[in-house]
Amino acid sequence: MRRRAAKQQQTRERIVDAAMALHEELGPAETTISALADRAGVQRLTVYRHFASDDELFSACTSKWLRLHSPPDLSALESEEPAKRARAFLLALYRYYRRTEKMWAGAYRDLERVPALAEPMAAFHSHLAGAAKELAAGWAARPPKRLRATLDHAVHFATWRSLAEQGLGDAAMADLVCSWTAVLTEAP
Repeated sequence: MRRRAAKQQQTRERIVDAAMALHEELGPAETTISALADRAGVQRLTVYRHFASDDELFSACTSKWLRLHSPPDLSALESEEPAKRARAFLLALYRYYRRTEKMWAGAYRDLERVPALAEPMAAFHSHLAGAAKELAAGWAARPPKRLRATLDHAVHFATWRSLAEQGLGDAAMADLVCSWTAVLTEAP
């Protein structure tokens, strides 16, 4: 009984690993159950036995991928000085985006075509919004609206990608955003 359960778990893991690889290579919308089964070395029916819906498959895939590729955690930063803390977080986030660009690019591209992406992407956006809010709170009890808008914009993948397409490196991007925040937080 235990051996059978262990074998089922291994099969499930192979399917999830295959889904992660195909989502990164092809994008979620172009990943078919047939391709997934082939990559995992199982029959299509086996995929359906382990994952009765796209939502279940995406949940398992997203959970594992985020465990392996965790976004930066603002609480891990030690600096209490708001500008230094913001720069450190943005630099870590931008390096994270560079390492995981293919997966995020596919996920954002396919978001409207793959309903099962809505929940995991909403959770990621919530994480980003929380980080931006916490960064903005470091400057004042009630941060200016423009500062919050700047930080909300700065933490998004699309912002990173746009700046990367301009040829900026991650440190230069973080410095640019910090120059924006410096203007917004200077005493009048």
